[in-house]
Amino acid sequence: MAAQMHVDKEPALEPQQFLTFCLGDEFFGMSLHQTREILEYSNVTDVPLMPDFMAGVINLRGEVVPVIDLSLRLGRNPIEVHKRTCVVIVELHTYEQEYVIGLLVDSVSEVVELAPGQIEEAPAFGAKLRAEFILGIAKKGDDFVVLLDAEKTLSPIELASLVEAELQGAEEQE
Repeated sequence: MAAQMHVDKEPALEPQQFLTFCLGDEFFGMSLHQTREILEYSNVTDVPLMPDFMAGVINLRGEVVPVIDLSLRLGRNPIEVHKRTCVVIVELHTYEQEYVIGLLVDSVSEVVELAPGQIEEAPAFGAKLRAEFILGIAKKGDDFVVLLDAEKTLSPIELASLVEAELQGAEEQE
């Protein structure tokens, strides 16, 4: 009896859900599985000698959570706080540690489900963001949604080195 050759088909990639939000007039998205909650903007405490993109810290049920102005982090203008401004709480897992970070955004839009075929690679030229920050680009109506890689955009190691550089710069100016 001849042995039957069994070939598994490659599993179809599942659609992913993304939380979409606005920074200025641009749409961005981040994987929903990294999002813990969305808070109305309030009581962000300024921390002296931090880089501009650090909006401050908040008390989230007894936990001190740093809040990053995502617009500044991505090289845009700072967010001007208004009634739709939100803090998106995200959870990142790196080196077996969990980090909780708040992202200051102009407004939260919606949760969208995108199949892998709906996500295009970011263009190699002309993007106003560092390429490693971008997972891809999706179309939403007539607009584009830039899908961010939270692990790279908000890398605790890189953020810590930026804070350290800012502190050293402040010391050298004294």
